[in-house]
Amino acid sequence: MLFVCSSDAHTLRTGPALLLLALLVRQPAAGSEQAPPGGALAGQRPRVMVSTDIGGTDPDDFQSMVHLLLYADVLDLEGLISSPYGPGRKEHILQVIACYERDYPRLRAHSPRYPPADALRAIVKQGAIEAAGWDGYASPTEGSRWIVECARRPDPRPLWVLVWGGPEDLAQALHDAPDILPKLRVYFIGGPNKMWGVNAFAYLERQHPRLWMIEANSTYRGWFVGGNQAGQWGNKAFVATHVSARGALGDFFAPLLNGTLKMGDSPSVAYLLRGTPEDPSRPSWGGSFVRVWEGRKTTFESLTTESDQAEVFGVVEFALPLPAGMSRKHSARMIFDGRIPAMGFNDGRRLHFRFSPRDAKVWPYAIESDFAGLNGRQGRFTAVHPPPEKTRRLSGEHPHWWTDDPNPAVAEGIHPGAGTVSRWREQFLRDFAERLGRLAVRGADPARRN
Repeated sequence: MLFVCSSDAHTLRTGPALLLLALLVRQPAAGSEQAPPGGALAGQRPRVMVSTDIGGTDPDDFQSMVHLLLYADVLDLEGLISSPYGPGRKEHILQVIACYERDYPRLRAHSPRYPPADALRAIVKQGAIEAAGWDGYASPTEGSRWIVECARRPDPRPLWVLVWGGPEDLAQALHDAPDILPKLRVYFIGGPNKMWGVNAFAYLERQHPRLWMIEANSTYRGWFVGGNQAGQWGNKAFVATHVSARGALGDFFAPLLNGTLKMGDSPSVAYLLRGTPEDPSRPSWGGSFVRVWEGRKTTFESLTTESDQAEVFGVVEFALPLPAGMSRKHSARMIFDGRIPAMGFNDGRRLHFRFSPRDAKVWPYAIESDFAGLNGRQGRFTAVHPPPEKTRRLSGEHPHWWTDDPNPAVAEGIHPGAGTVSRWREQFLRDFAERLGRLAVRGADPARRN
């Protein structure tokens, strides 16, 4: 799906109402807690690369790209990669940059460190366009090669790779150049992206266990669930009050998702803006996390029933005995929930399927195959949250791998860890609103810079 910048996106609002709104945005929230120390808004400059499925199945990546570009003056952006899952391509990234280009003069008036649009276009790369097969990697792409090239630069800072879609290009880069692993810091928006890209994820987890990784399967939901949603901070009210008519970028953002804020990938950026990025256990605008625990993978050696359980957000593998007469000439796939395909892998003895359940619920599945003895066979299993005693058995194999905090005290409803983001909602939205205001307030003070 293509979106177009409004032709009148540069209309400026003036007058007493706008002045009042500007003051409202800049006024500190009464009784709000102090922002987490550290981060890019405190003067640090992280190197950042984004891998995104923008233009794919959810328009919120467009929202998050607008947010990212408004903070481009405090980040060293080195790559913007179009990755699976879905029909998104790099031209969707270029669309947002075109809006940024129209707003660039006003952004530049606030900070000379905003990069010109052509500099951003130069780092847009096309990554994989299909989910990985059973091995978890395929062939190098423009995007995976760019990850390798940037990671090998003689810069003492780590390279933050923010994965908003499938991890295919990250997996390919590490397969082709495992020497870059110590330089990488990964923040992966998991959950549905892990579900669609489970083979690439499984490759990373199995073959690169010492990767520094934040796996945010539900924490990211705190950006749009919970927190202070009163008045102007509600998901619809924020867009109407602070996004509409804020330059080309604001007008591009405003109609997305029917004028509702989601921005589900923005916690990965916010993690670098406020907090101590090298320590995921500490508070940040993008959440706080715990070390992963042992035993997150479940293997079933037969078809299952609702009484069979696996861990939600874990990796579920079916390793079914190969039926007599079935050969590698035959194909099979398992369809979960009537819509999510998992292609079968025949190793000569067993037929394997891999899946990651993104919700705690009963997951039905059915096999589609050109081998009559398999076609139409069905089953179900139940994805459940792990018991507390299991989450205390930390993985010794993955010493730098972090995930959602399972403590119920920091959940938002059914979403573990989301409260570690939503607690900062008014802070990060107030800051975002002020940046959007740079595109609307005539005569803004150019000395107000980060």
